[in-house]
Amino acid sequence: MIETLRTMNTTLGTGDVQLSEGFLAWRKWVRENPDLGAGRLLHLTCPHLSDQECAAYDAPFPDVRYKAGVRRFPEMVPDNPDADGAALSRSAREWLKTEWSGETFMAIGMRDPVLGPPVMKALGKMIANCPQPFEIAEAGHFVQEWGEEVAKKALILFCEFNP
Repeated sequence: MIETLRTMNTTLGTGDVQLSEGFLAWRKWVRENPDLGAGRLLHLTCPHLSDQECAAYDAPFPDVRYKAGVRRFPEMVPDNPDADGAALSRSAREWLKTEWSGETFMAIGMRDPVLGPPVMKALGKMIANCPQPFEIAEAGHFVQEWGEEVAKKALILFCEFNP
């Protein structure tokens, strides 16, 4: 079995690395906008989405009562070494550096102000043998919305690793 790791615009919340200014701004924005619109948020970074696709992102959240998880998530990201989950993320970082031996594919939405190029390149340094990332110039945070392009690149890369 071939082990693979695919990572797109994310990080490990270790609590010992300063969260990006973009992340802190996003956390503040979520605090100040409890009735945030998922579809509107998606459309900001994915202008190619149709109105119907944006509406699909809104569908699970018909009103503010359904958005508690979305509002809570930014507050759950560890921002100090003693925060819940920080020690687990530090353990994961150590494992990825020293024990990970599978194939890695990293895609970066270059327009992501929250978890974009600087954050992802730092993450890449934490992963043993992480190749150069696939950079999508027009993508923001929601890299999955460039799915076909990302999937094709990942398949090509994994075929090169495993001819």
